Amino acid sequence: MDPRLRGDDSEFVVTIVADNSTLQNITGTILLAGAGKMGGALLTGWLAGGLDPRRVAVVDPHISPEITALAGRGVALNPDVKAAGAVETMVLAVKPQMFRGAGARLRSFVSATTSVVSIMAGTTIASLREVCGGAVVRAMPNTPAAIGRGITVAVAASDVSAQQRAVADALLRATGSVEWVEDESLMDAVTAVSGSGPAYVFLLAEELARAGVEAGLPEALATKLARETVAGSGELLHQSELASSTLRQNVTSPGGTTAAALGVLMGEPGLRDLMIRAIAAATQRSKELAK
Repeated sequence: MDPRLRGDDSEFVVTIVADNSTLQNITGTILLAGAGKMGGALLTGWLAGGLDPRRVAVVDPHISPEITALAGRGVALNPDVKAAGAVETMVLAVKPQMFRGAGARLRSFVSATTSVVSIMAGTTIASLREVCGGAVVRAMPNTPAAIGRGITVAVAASDVSAQQRAVADALLRATGSVEWVEDESLMDAVTAVSGSGPAYVFLLAEELARAGVEAGLPEALATKLARETVAGSGELLHQSELASSTLRQNVTSPGGTTAAALGVLMGEPGLRDLMIRAIAAATQRSKELAK
């Protein structure tokens, strides 16, 4: 087995999703290349959504115990091309830097009717076509997918059929919501905002806790307050139909403590300027990696 087909991480995370008729009606083979953290989350979501385990094959040189256990349900582990059967969709969850080296192995599974769905950052449709062939869908998920709360943005090549797109949507939706765009050039900004975005939120929790310690709180209490505040606020934002600006204003009493803090954060230079610069830097880096 080619070690370059190793997934993004060996940790396997359980994802629970609702029933999905598209997944249940798949008749070809879904081949998952790379069963690390993100690939493993997708796989568990597919099975929870009703995909027949006998329709799934996994290629990865270091199969985790959690993935190995799925063999008893019918998931094929590291099959050869013949044993894999007719691959309807190949989902690429390998490390981007390993992708080209593993190209020959990956391409051997692709036929004229295979769609290729990539969740690799910075890998263009043109590159995917060159290395793997197939009808290509490029997607960018983010790490909350590990708990079924991710958001994925996808773009399809012009030769992807409506049915192939529907299957890709169902497979990606196993770990959260999915948005589709028509312009691939938007994927660099998508990567900067949602792909890298969880790190910005974690940094907020980190620095909020640090500031609490500076203000005199015990470190353990400051950390708990920061984590729970960020998590709770995120859930409120998720459940509310109000705009984030409205939610912010609802917390802010004129002349109060929140207003005093926001005067600093929204001043010049403030959080807005920092975020614009940060997203611009990440977008530029995504463009560089795509080359």
